[in-house]
Parts: sequence; structure tokens; C-alpha cells
Amino acid sequence: MDSIIQGQSRGAQVGQKVILPASFIGGPRDMKKRYVDAMALVQKFDRPDIFITMTCNPAWSEIKETMLRTDEAHNRPDLLSRVFHAKVNILKEDLFKKHIFGEVATYTYVVEFQKRGLPHIHMLIILQPRSKFYSTDSYDRIVAVEIPDEHENKHLFNMVRKHMMHGPCGTKNPKNVCMRGSFMRRCRNSYPKKWASRTTHGNNTYPTYRRRNDGKKIIVRGQELDNRWVVPYNPYLLAKFNCHINVEICSTVKAVKYIFKYIYKGHDKIHFQVNNDSEPTANNQQTQIDEITEYQSARWVCPFEAIWRIYRFSLSEMYPAVIHLQLHLENFQCMTFNENEDLRDLLQNSFRKRTMLTKFFHMNATDPLAKHLKCTYKEFPEYFVWYPGKKYWAVRQQKDSIGRIVSASPTEGERYFLRLFLTHVKAPTSFDDLKTINGVHVGTYR
Repeated sequence: MDSIIQGQSRGAQVGQKVILPASFIGGPRDMKKRYVDAMALVQKFDRPDIFITMTCNPAWSEIKETMLRTDEAHNRPDLLSRVFHAKVNILKEDLFKKHIFGEVATYTYVVEFQKRGLPHIHMLIILQPRSKFYSTDSYDRIVAVEIPDEHENKHLFNMVRKHMMHGPCGTKNPKNVCMRGSFMRRCRNSYPKKWASRTTHGNNTYPTYRRRNDGKKIIVRGQELDNRWVVPYNPYLLAKFNCHINVEICSTVKAVKYIFKYIYKGHDKIHFQVNNDSEPTANNQQTQIDEITEYQSARWVCPFEAIWRIYRFSLSEMYPAVIHLQLHLENFQCMTFNENEDLRDLLQNSFRKRTMLTKFFHMNATDPLAKHLKCTYKEFPEYFVWYPGKKYWAVRQQKDSIGRIVSASPTEGERYFLRLFLTHVKAPTSFDDLKTINGVHVGTYR
């Protein structure tokens, strides 16, 4: 509308910045969107209960048996990626179908790739209320941080020695990777841990697990280590998967924001700009902003990630799905159009103006079920499905989902106050309806 008022009628004359969209997997907007989506799950289902990190093991029998004698694991990223993907699916089946830790209400995970390392997965699980851990005794049934008895369970003993012993670091090995960047010359992961006769709630992210001084010691990388060096693990998962699989209990609500930001921290990035001094830009000419070109120029893709993407394996997953609900003031919705379209014809097309929000108002005014449910905007996707191509809401028949209204900063003024109304007001029928309070129509949402 502003473009038409200024005398423009051709779509090609309306300029815009070229940005890296949230649909680009692994980009900054994508990772931020996933983090906010995960926080929406917390609002709906409470804090997370279990945090799992699983790393690919190049010595898996499925890998060794398939390679030639002359092959080396790091030269076969295709094989490692396929086997790791299969192992992740088995882990998901144990957790979400067999319910080895209890019934799962919601979960989210992301697959990451280190530059020179192996693919690994970070997973957060929120359990149903009847399956939650309400005492420290229940933590001990899930997580162990002690060296098992070699004679009672030799296989588990070997797995702990091979995969779940930290370091050594500190005075035993000052050059260990966990000591780098530490000004105090201490382990960044606070190993060795302190002895503990029983499990207690910690002051930080995770509980203080039971680490008894029972005299058991293991020789690892030339050093003698005891229970203080054991990384938390689940005996069943460790014995089954034969890899580094760290299992932690999220004991306090303080851990929520840190953990979700940790799994959605994104890739290592560098920000730089290249200028062509031979062709100086005039002072009155605007510099073109193209985030896609800038992002691709600074992108690192390791062989494992390249193969993972070629096979179209999922890089992340979230259940239930979080539906992003559009937020805009009246006549301020985004519209897409081709370069050769006439903008005046565009304004006359009522179908092109439809959005999730405007059709939400329409459903509350005309649909009997919507009138009966009296949902807020955020609750609406739990009962209705949005079809983007036809731009209408229909009754949900299957699968669970929750809604999240896109964020708005308080500095945005009216849009921010509109979002507050949509969060609390049930079944509004129009923009003006939101401005009518106790029969009095006011001029602004504020």
C-alpha cells in the first residue's frame, strides 16, 4: 500500500534485503527459531527430565565388518553416517516406544558435527507426570557414575573403561583438551568430582550423583582413575550401544534455558566482509545486503555432515510439532508476489490477503466448533490444522501439535500489545473486537 501511494505499480520496483531465511537448516535464524520452539514445549509440558548425548563409535562391529582391510574409519564418512543414523533410530525406539525411562510427553534432539570429530546427538526428554523422577533415589535407578564390578559384569566394566572415563586431566595430564583456555588450570568439566555418599540436588545444572569411595580403580591412558572420573551413564544404554552415551538428570528448573541453548548453539562461525577498493561506492548509493552470499562464504561442512545431508537424514526433530502463528497489525501482513504483477490488482485480491490470524478471527465468528472451544490464538492449532496452499483452518484429525505466536519486542509498540491480547483473549472475532473492552471501543491496543 505504501508503494502504491508513492506511485509504484510494478512488483519489480519494490526492493528488499536478501536474508538467510529460517528455512535454511543450520542457519542462525533456524537455530534461534528451534530454541524458542523448545521453550514453548517447556511452557506446555514443564521442565526437561533427561539429557542424553550419544557419539558415533568408529569401532562398531557393523562398521568394521563392512570395511575392507585397507579401509580406515575416518575415510568412510558414508558408512559411519549410515550406521550412526541406524543406531539413533534404535535409541529412539527404546526411549519413545519401549519407554525404558517412562512414558515420554515430548522430546527434541539435534545432530551435530565437529570439524575433525564424529557425529553426535544431543537429546532432551520431558516425561509424563506419572513417569517423572520426584526423588534422588529414582535418579540412581537411571544414572550411574561408579565403576561396575569387573567380575559381576565384565562387559559393562569394559564399556565404562573404554567410553565413560574422563581425562585424565589436571595434574595427571595438564595438556588434556579440557584444560585448554582455562585460566585457573582447572578442568572445564570440574573433574575429578568430589566423593558423595548419596545423590543430592545440585546448585547448578545437574544433580550431585552418588560417588562412593569403594576402592575401585582403573588404568586409563596410563593413569590410575577412580569413581571421581566417571562420566554419568545409563548401564543398559551403555552396554547395548557400545559408545560414549552420557545420560544426565535435569534436576532443577534453572537448567532449562542453559540446556536448550546448548543443544541449539549452532555451528562454529566466523564473520567477515570482503571489500573491493578498486570500485568505491558512492556516498549516496546504498550497499547491497545479501546474507546468503555472506553465510555461504563462511560455511564449513565436514565430510560427515555432507554425507548426512546427501542422504537426507534428519538433522533435528521435535515432538509434538510447534506451529508458528503469524502476528501482524491490521493491513500489515506480508504478501508475496511476482515481479511482473500489478500491485493495484494485488490489493483487490482478498485471497492473497488471508493469513493465519485473519482466518482465526473468521473461524471464531463463523465456525460452530471454534465458537464452542473458545480458544486463544496459541491454543488454536491443538484443534485445527492450517493449510498454507488453500489458506484456511480445518479440524485436526490426527497428530499432536502446539502453537507459538511469533515473538514481538516491546519496542514494536502496537504489535507487541496485540500479541499480549492474543495470548489471553479467547475467541476474538476481529482486530476491532480486541479493541473493545467492556463495550467501549478504544483506539489502540496499548
